[in-house]
Amino acid sequence: MESLLQHLDRFSEVLAASRTTHVRTWEPATVRRALQWAAYLRHIHRRFGRHALIRKALERRLQNQWKQEGNAGSSPAPALADFQALGHCDQLLSLRLLANPALGDASFHYLLQQLFPGPGVRDAEGEMLQGSLARLSRRRAAIHLLHFNACRENSDVQEDPLRKTQAELLLRRLQEVGEAEAEGPGRLLSSLWGRLSQNNFLEVVAAALLLPPPSSPRLQEKELERGGRETPSKRGEELLRWLLGRSDVMVAFCRSLPAGLLTLVAGRHPELSRVYLALLTDWGRQLHYDLQKGLWIGTESQAVPWEELFSRFQSLCRAPPPLKDEILTALTSCKAQDGDFEVPGLSIWTDLLLALGSSA
Repeated sequence: MESLLQHLDRFSEVLAASRTTHVRTWEPATVRRALQWAAYLRHIHRRFGRHALIRKALERRLQNQWKQEGNAGSSPAPALADFQALGHCDQLLSLRLLANPALGDASFHYLLQQLFPGPGVRDAEGEMLQGSLARLSRRRAAIHLLHFNACRENSDVQEDPLRKTQAELLLRRLQEVGEAEAEGPGRLLSSLWGRLSQNNFLEVVAAALLLPPPSSPRLQEKELERGGRETPSKRGEELLRWLLGRSDVMVAFCRSLPAGLLTLVAGRHPELSRVYLALLTDWGRQLHYDLQKGLWIGTESQAVPWEELFSRFQSLCRAPPPLKDEILTALTSCKAQDGDFEVPGLSIWTDLLLALGSSA
């Protein structure tokens, strides 16, 4: 283990030097050794991606190193700050060398030969470096696309081609990080939630949860050819698990998105529909009847108004069975628990059922 940590320290120094004028002294043999070092760490990442103790030890060493360098006044190299970064350290090294004008001509040409060795030439991991660089570019493009047009207004998220593209990119990225480490999808989603426009991100999440699985063996074959091992619907399970596990995100999801879109998602995912219904009933219980105004109002400024609550229940009740039947059964049960009144103004569930009946 100590030998592995020492290898990690040495490569961290190499990666930091790759952005400096020091590479002027690098010969092709130096570039070759650096790439071999990076390939070795990529192998370590694949081998121990699900080994919690080794992963934590490596991440501690990386964090300690950047902390020490920061105290010394030098600039840390944030690109290699966690275990996940080891999975593409050869890509990071190559991109830095390509962008460094101080790299000598001979070393630059050698690097190009490694990136484009010809058809069918693969490394010890059975992978071509230019292919991994292409994937890194796609990952960056996916993040940029999630940022792109963050304020876009479109009520029909399910049919919006931009949202559908963003959703597919998100699911593919979740698959990639999931193959690297078990906690990868949740960590990525939490990071995106903190960095992106929240309304935009929630729309992408909804679009991803509505993506259909491949409808034919040929489509499934294409999915495998692109490197995928799961259908979009199965990959969406990680997304749904994260969403249901984050109560703050789930509340924002159910409060911010349009009623019709939430009905579509609820009809596709029973687990989410149950949480959505629980939130709606909780919001309903926070309202009280104002006798003077003859309205159901909330005591808190953040309370969901009657109009919104009715709109969301109305959309759910217009859904096909079994979702519609489940919602009506739940409302009837709440009405019974409140005393099963038939007179308006005594129970919000009575009034909702009356309003829904008159609007049917």
